[in-house]
Amino acid sequence: MTGENEPVVIELWSDLGCPWCYLGKHRLETAIAQRPDADRFEVRLRSYELDPHAAGEPEPILDHLARKYGGAPPQVQAMEARVQALAAADGLPYSTDRDTANTFDVHRLQHYAAEQGLGTALFGAVQDGYFAGTLNPFDTEQLTATAVALGLDADGVRAVLEGDAHADAVRADEDEGRALGATGVPFTVYGRRFATAGAQSVEGYAEVLTRTVAGPPPVERAPSAATPPGTRRPPGTAPPRHRR
Repeated sequence: MTGENEPVVIELWSDLGCPWCYLGKHRLETAIAQRPDADRFEVRLRSYELDPHAAGEPEPILDHLARKYGGAPPQVQAMEARVQALAAADGLPYSTDRDTANTFDVHRLQHYAAEQGLGTALFGAVQDGYFAGTLNPFDTEQLTATAVALGLDADGVRAVLEGDAHADAVRADEDEGRALGATGVPFTVYGRRFATAGAQSVEGYAEVLTRTVAGPPPVERAPSAATPPGTRRPPGTAPPRHRR
């Protein structure tokens, strides 16, 4: 069993433009906030690019989805409307009037911010603004202004965005995520005991948090059929208990 006051690190592999990452992060934060021991949990953002070969030039999201999936404009609009409705049900803004492009630079900047204890805050602020339609993270000045507003040094931010700093850290995150079982995002690892793939409900996150602090310490075990649907064990972690 985890000690009553022992900190628990929740690692969240995420990509900026992933709507399910946006929903999942807020649901996870809600599940943590509802706990009386919320202060013991620390969420750490980890990098994962869903499309590492995406173009650097931004294009409207509806055009991008139509080209990627081959759907007619009404189909693409309906697909986005469904996600928009889910976001609204969670009390989150969701604009379909946004651009999309390669997210590697945002991930690099997040690692720079993490060195100063602001990685999760930066990624959250950028992703929230992006989906709300109030921030274009592919505009260097807007991205820089957001980082500076959080307390990061403007010259340091520009130096990162103009160079290739932290590129290796982004790739290392992606390699580690895949080694733990990630094939997409959001992918969440709880104290290196359990993992969930995809955006869970608030109740789903709450259940895994409870089992994380109540469960045994990590041990080396082979996979077993005891893993409940939707919950994985990263290699080398203990199996979760059955759902009730």
